[in-house]
Amino acid sequence: MTGTAVVVGAGVGGLATAIGLRRAGWQVTVRERRTELERYGTAFALHPTAQDALDRLGAGEAMRGRAVPYRSAQVRTPAGRVLAQLPLERLERKAGRPELLISRPYLMDALLAQLDVLGDVTVELGEAVTDVAALAAGYDLVVGADGLRSAVRDAWFGAGSGPRKVGSVAWIGIADFGSDIHGETWGRGRFFGLTPVEPGRTNWYAAVPEGATAADLRGLFEGWHDPIPRILTETDPETWLRYEMRHLFPALPTFVHGGKVALVGDAAHAMTPNLGQGACTAILDAEALTRAVADHGRSGLPAALRSYDQERRRTAQRTALASRTLHRFVSTERTWLRDTAARLLPG
Repeated sequence: MTGTAVVVGAGVGGLATAIGLRRAGWQVTVRERRTELERYGTAFALHPTAQDALDRLGAGEAMRGRAVPYRSAQVRTPAGRVLAQLPLERLERKAGRPELLISRPYLMDALLAQLDVLGDVTVELGEAVTDVAALAAGYDLVVGADGLRSAVRDAWFGAGSGPRKVGSVAWIGIADFGSDIHGETWGRGRFFGLTPVEPGRTNWYAAVPEGATAADLRGLFEGWHDPIPRILTETDPETWLRYEMRHLFPALPTFVHGGKVALVGDAAHAMTPNLGQGACTAILDAEALTRAVADHGRSGLPAALRSYDQERRRTAQRTALASRTLHRFVSTERTWLRDTAARLLPG
């Protein structure tokens, strides 16, 4: 006998969780506070492990139809000198297939298409959750997929862990031309990244100290190697997206509560974007949680949640710690030491 579940949040992790639960035969409702799904066009990196998870959820084929491989990238100085190769080729050899990049709208489309195939999933937009306990009373399972400022986490796990600034602001956007240069360029206290996202377009991101505005951005990267100045000159600042880089701190002692509540994605382990693992970890969380629920059934839900927590918590938190550590390394003012260490990195 299957049960009823409510997933709070309709981002990548929430939709993937809804898919997995529906495939297991559960009745699923998704509650999203926004009136529209977030569809801004940043690029997500999908490691082969996340690709495998999407395959198990039934969304892998649709995802691959819009993704592009990420096979070669370098770390450079602002003058354009290569410091290191990112280990993409080594990862591809090990996994037997490349890391993929996909824009957020296309990944959301792939997940929504799979929900349509499965049917009988209710997605309620513009429904903010203000009383989590009252909501939980109507369902067998509550999944908090509601991001860094999770209402589910605050209600059931306390306010001891919460958003923490890392001292940087990120600006992101899409340039309507391709680039042969991919990877990151590290300067003093700031860095700039370039990745493919689809043919003829380039995903870019810039991390700068807190307080820097859009008006400051072109000056902060003036004189850096091509195509960085061109990207900032030829893209409209009105299309740039800004967010303060934050992470969840301290790490939660558990991702589950009371045999009924589970957290996935940023609600459980929000991290800085330096490793490009945010979407991957959310997908892996969703697949692991719903697999455990399918294996144990409704009557075994407490055991399923314990199994999920054992499988995912330490791995996800290690990834979050590694990403935060990399951010400090990359954004340092001590560039000589950083650049010397970068030259020693294996390709």
